[in-house]
Amino acid sequence: MADADTARLCELIIRSHFGSLTAIVASVLLTRGRLPLSHLIRFSGLKPRTVRAAILVLVQHNLLWHAQSDDDGEVLEVNITECLLRLRFGRYVHQAEQLFGKAGADIIQLILDHGKMRPPDLISRLSVYDPVEAPAMYSQMLRKLIGSSYLKPSTLLSHFSPRDKRIKYEAEEKAKISGFPTAKELRQAKETAQARLKREEEAPEQTSMDETYFRINCEKFNIHIRNNLIEHAAVERFNETTGLVLRAVLKSTEAKQKQLADTRSDPTSIANVAMQLPEEVDLSTGLILQLSKKPSAAALIKDYLGLLASADNPTPAGRAASFVSMNGSKVQVEFDIIARRLQRRVLEAITRERHGDDGVRIVRLLLDTGKMDEKQISKIGMMANKDVRPLLSALSADSLISLQEVPKSADRNPTRTFYLWYVDLQKARSVLLDNLYKTLYNILFRKQAEEEESNVKAVLEKRQRSDVSQDEERLLTRIERETLVDWEKRRDKLTVLEMRIEEAVFIIHDLGALSNSDE
Repeated sequence: MADADTARLCELIIRSHFGSLTAIVASVLLTRGRLPLSHLIRFSGLKPRTVRAAILVLVQHNLLWHAQSDDDGEVLEVNITECLLRLRFGRYVHQAEQLFGKAGADIIQLILDHGKMRPPDLISRLSVYDPVEAPAMYSQMLRKLIGSSYLKPSTLLSHFSPRDKRIKYEAEEKAKISGFPTAKELRQAKETAQARLKREEEAPEQTSMDETYFRINCEKFNIHIRNNLIEHAAVERFNETTGLVLRAVLKSTEAKQKQLADTRSDPTSIANVAMQLPEEVDLSTGLILQLSKKPSAAALIKDYLGLLASADNPTPAGRAASFVSMNGSKVQVEFDIIARRLQRRVLEAITRERHGDDGVRIVRLLLDTGKMDEKQISKIGMMANKDVRPLLSALSADSLISLQEVPKSADRNPTRTFYLWYVDLQKARSVLLDNLYKTLYNILFRKQAEEEESNVKAVLEKRQRSDVSQDEERLLTRIERETLVDWEKRRDKLTVLEMRIEEAVFIIHDLGALSNSDE
C-alpha cells in the first residue's frame, strides 16, 4: 500500500491515461492495499462488469500484480513502480528515435500505447500505409530491439508480485536449515532466493517469437538516463571535451550494461574509448598543453581519464570525487560512487533552498564527520551557538538530520545523556522522495487545471476540428490565438519543472537503490 502522496500521484497518472472509472478502481487498491475482486467491487461502488474491464486494462498495461492469499485467494495489487515510470514514456520514445531512428521510435510508441503486444499484431498495425516494404523493415527493427534488450518478453511470472515470490523462496530456503539458523545462513538463504527470482525473470517462457507478448524494458532506457546524468556532471565539473571522453567510455560498454544496480561498468581499453570518439573532436582543446609537440590521441585520452579518476589526489576524498577507476590500461566507470555524489548534491540543494547556506554547512559537516553534539557543530562549523540550535531543530523537523541519544546511566536521565546529531541518509532520502512525489502531483494537477479553464478548453476543442487544424491563422480569432500562446507558455514552464523534479526522483529513487542496500 502506497503512502498518501504517492497514491494521489499514481491515481492522477492513471486518471489522465485511462479515464476516471479505471482511476476509481486503482484508487481503492492504492488506499486499501491488495484486495480480492469481490472486495474491490464493493469498495469501488462500480458495476462488476466495469471493474473487470478496468482490471483488464491495468493488467494489460502491467499496472496490476496478481498474488495468492491464504484467506482471500487471488488478490490484486497496484504496481506502483510501473505506474510512476509512465512519466518517462515520452523520454523513452525520444531515446528510441535517437538510437534507432523513426522505425524504432514507432515500435516503442505502439507498445507503450498497448502495454504489451505480439510481433505479428505490432507489424501489421505499423504496416497499414506501406504493406509492401514496411513489414520487412519493422520486423528487422523489432529483432534489433529484442536482441539489444530494449524489449523483453511478458511472461506469466511477470504478473505476480516479486515481493511475494521472494518471501516464498526465502521461506523455502530457511526450511532447509536444520536447527537454529545463524546470521550467515539467513543471509545465504536470502541471496539464494534472490538469485532464483532473478533467474526466473531472465529466463523467458519457451514459446515461439510470434506467440510471445513483448513489453518495454524500462531498465535499459533508465540506463541511458543515468549515463546522460553522469556525462552532464562531468561537463559541469570539467569541460565539454572531458564529457565527450566520458561518454565514449560509457558507450564502449553500453551493450553490456543491463541494470542500474551495477556498481561499476565492465573494464574497457583506451583503444575502445578512442573508437567511440567522433573524428572531428579536437582533444587538445580541453587541456592546457605546455609541450611544443602535440601529444597523440591515446596520450590525450589517458590524460582525460586521469582527470576523471582523480589521479592527482590518491586519497579517500579523491576517490569519492572520481568518475572512473584505472587499472593499468583498463578503465571502469564507477556508477556507485557517482550515484552517491549525485544524491548528496540533491540533498544539499534542497537543504540550501529551505535553510540557506548555514543549513548546508551543518549537513556537510555531519556527512563528512559523523555524529556530533551541538557544541562540536558550533565550534567546528564556526557558528554561534544561538544560531546553531534553532537551525538544528529546523533541519530535524524536515528529517534532513536525526538525533541519537546516548545515555550515561541505565535510568536514561536527560541530564546524563549525550545528544548526537547525524544524517540518516536512508530516512532523509525517503522523506525527500515523498516531498518530490507531492510536488509532482501538484505540477500535474496544475497542468490539468490550466487546460480545463473554460476559455482555454473552448479554444482547444475548436482547434481539434479538422478545418481549424489546417488553417489556424485564419479560422482562429486574435484573442483565441493569444489564449493558445499564453496557455502553451504556461504548459511549457510546468513541463520543464516536471522534468527537473522527475530527474531528482530518478537520482533519489532509481540510483539510490544500490546505496540503500549497502547501508
